[in-house]
Amino acid sequence: MTDTRQTPTRRLPAPGRPVPVSTYRVQLGADLTFDDVAKRVPYLASLGVSHVYLSPVLTAAPGSTHGYDVVAHDEVSPILGGIEGLRRLADVAHAAGLGLVLDIVPNHMAVPTPVWHNAALWSVLEDGADSPYAAWFDVDWSAGDGAVLMPVLGDRIGAVLARGELELTEADVPGHGTGTVLRYHDHVFPVRAGTEHLPLAELLERQHYRLAYWRVADEELNYRRFFDVGTLVAVRVEDPDVFLATHELVLDLLEEGVLDGLRIDHPDGLADPAGYLARLREATGGAWVVVEKILEGDEELPADWDTAGTTGYDALWRIQQTFVDPGGAAPLGALMHRLTGEASDDYARVVEQAKREVVDGPLYAEVYRLTTLAASICADDLRLRDHTWRALHECLVELLVAFDRYRAYVVPGEVVPSDSVTALERAAAVARGRMSTERHATMDVVVDLLLGREVGSAGRTRGERRDELVVRFQQTCGAVTAKGVEDTAYYRWTQLVGLCEVGGEPSRFALTPTDLAAWAARQQVAAPLAMTTLSTHDTKRNEDTRARLGVLSELPAEWARLVLAARDATASVRSARVDGRAEQWVWQTLAGTWTPEGPIAQDRLVEYLTKSLREAKTHTWWTAPDEAYEAAVVDLATSACTDPTVVALLSDWEQRTRPAVRAAVLGTKLVQLTLPGVPDVYQGSEVDTPTLVDPDNRRPVDVEPIVARLERLDSGAGPRDLSDEKLLVTSRALRVRRDLPEAFVGPDAGFVPLAHSSGHAVTYARTVADEPRVAVVATRLAASVDRLGGWADHTVAIPPGTWRDALTGRVTDGGVTPVAGVLDRLPVALLVRED
Repeated sequence: MTDTRQTPTRRLPAPGRPVPVSTYRVQLGADLTFDDVAKRVPYLASLGVSHVYLSPVLTAAPGSTHGYDVVAHDEVSPILGGIEGLRRLADVAHAAGLGLVLDIVPNHMAVPTPVWHNAALWSVLEDGADSPYAAWFDVDWSAGDGAVLMPVLGDRIGAVLARGELELTEADVPGHGTGTVLRYHDHVFPVRAGTEHLPLAELLERQHYRLAYWRVADEELNYRRFFDVGTLVAVRVEDPDVFLATHELVLDLLEEGVLDGLRIDHPDGLADPAGYLARLREATGGAWVVVEKILEGDEELPADWDTAGTTGYDALWRIQQTFVDPGGAAPLGALMHRLTGEASDDYARVVEQAKREVVDGPLYAEVYRLTTLAASICADDLRLRDHTWRALHECLVELLVAFDRYRAYVVPGEVVPSDSVTALERAAAVARGRMSTERHATMDVVVDLLLGREVGSAGRTRGERRDELVVRFQQTCGAVTAKGVEDTAYYRWTQLVGLCEVGGEPSRFALTPTDLAAWAARQQVAAPLAMTTLSTHDTKRNEDTRARLGVLSELPAEWARLVLAARDATASVRSARVDGRAEQWVWQTLAGTWTPEGPIAQDRLVEYLTKSLREAKTHTWWTAPDEAYEAAVVDLATSACTDPTVVALLSDWEQRTRPAVRAAVLGTKLVQLTLPGVPDVYQGSEVDTPTLVDPDNRRPVDVEPIVARLERLDSGAGPRDLSDEKLLVTSRALRVRRDLPEAFVGPDAGFVPLAHSSGHAVTYARTVADEPRVAVVATRLAASVDRLGGWADHTVAIPPGTWRDALTGRVTDGGVTPVAGVLDRLPVALLVRED
């Protein structure tokens, strides 16, 4: 059956449940505990946020720097301050009028070192399928003779045994007392009862786990991972008992009022995201819940998901690309072609190649498991028996490569949404074009199986293996897209690297204000309480870095001349090993992080470039680093930062583009804070601070200087630099939201574009019961405005009334008004109606 309903659903929490007006994300850790955050509450309250948004707080693997590698769902991390520290923070926040939102991780747990830190997994390794926790983990007990693969060895098992690196020893295991364990360097594993006195080789054969060379995981893994990360094992929260056990503490904290809402990490990894969210809504009484969901292109959030919406990546790329000049696409493409040989229309090919490499490499085990499952279904049905393992494998590979989003949403036994049918059949059409006609009949069978249709013998639509194939294919789709596109292709495509962002659309070089307004109007109807964001702990670059990179599109000819001059200046130190992609990466990274103070710190630059080169997986890999190649690229970058000619070029560029960067930094921020949705301010992003991918963007934030800046601005002092101006925009926009929540998150809140005469302005109003209360005017593509001689006679239609700019105090009367007057002091205006 196909569901043809297309009407969007207005996603709202239950009546009476708290709803954030805005959030401020903090990355907790040993250097930022609950008590540390509590000390920042007065500043956050002054900034204007309504809720503090916490990274995961449950106990994580030893040494975790992010909290997404949970090992205990029944304990708040002692490192962060434990449950009492969390309650203290809640008390301080509540006293200041703030609430708490928590990031939770339902999809996976850590495989820590030693494993005993994860008591549930230790039990499974100790007792196998008889463990009370066996249902927790997505293990194929029919594979590997029922032994869970533990790919932790640095060499093949025979060599490890021969060198005597495995030993039986006594250890004090938390919760178990002293007992015999198997040790491999820092790794410790349980020993199955009754096998302690066997010869070592026989003992290994008798365990409920199989120790293996780490490379084996890419080909023979029998448990589902988080993408290709062997140290993160998937959790089966579709099991009601597992759901309750892994959520009970968080649910209690919601019931207690310590928490007001939840952010759900990677729901696409779950067997049934819609079912999970429905269960969560019931368990929380309809709390505000948002999901980390990557929507590709114009894909919309499934209508049956019980969530307020996404965490905002769909807003991020649209805001960003509204501030990119479409006229820069061809010149920047020409420069890329000159350095790399790639053309502007090669993006799809780069993505396809990257996905093929991922399918054939780190995710081969998942694809093998899918193929074996499909082959067993066909083998047991006379009418399908002639579809071979190889044919099925080829079809599944081509489908995974061609699939253009994270997953379809097919639940066995339920009506299939029409857009899921369309997405899968569209991918199948692309896949057929890459295969021989002999395989088309097999592709038809695979598609029917994946959509739960009757195929083969009459009446066959369901069955344990058919259902598993449906679910597991979708889970694999997400992994292939994440690893192939965001973690590979995005490190290879260099036309404008700032477009290669989590949830981004590099193939759409730029958007118009009309595009943005149309999307915002839809959001106001479909998901008015979803999040908006510009920077997160996962973004490849933060908003300030991307704003600087966006300016390249406004001055592409000037940028091309700079790159060519910089190449000439560094010719003597540029090794032949440095390929065009890497060189493009270097120059754009320097441009994106160059400030009036000069280049980014060398250690940050080196760490970032090394990670980027390995993620690109073209000449060097995490698993097989080419140190000579990496050193050649790093040497080019570090030499450039000290070469007088290059320093002069980039310093002149920074000064030349300063007005355009200012407009982009302030414009994107104001738009993000005032569009439909609940805006998040990532820690430290309230000031202008270009950062790069993690761990760079997760570095501790020194908040005291920011506090001093805000106090100075609040005392009446004018902004001295771009950081002051960004803090002014952020704080005033957040305070307007706090003081007029009915215009942003209330049931009568609305969004209306405002007419203007220039394509270089973004203008709209936020309304209450259709009455305009707040108006936004922002400059886009300031370099183009400058080239055209300023705003000239361009106007914007301000709604009737008297309006005060919350940023400057300037009063404006409604009506058709010159843009130049509205933006006489800043490239943005936040107008609040006074009458």
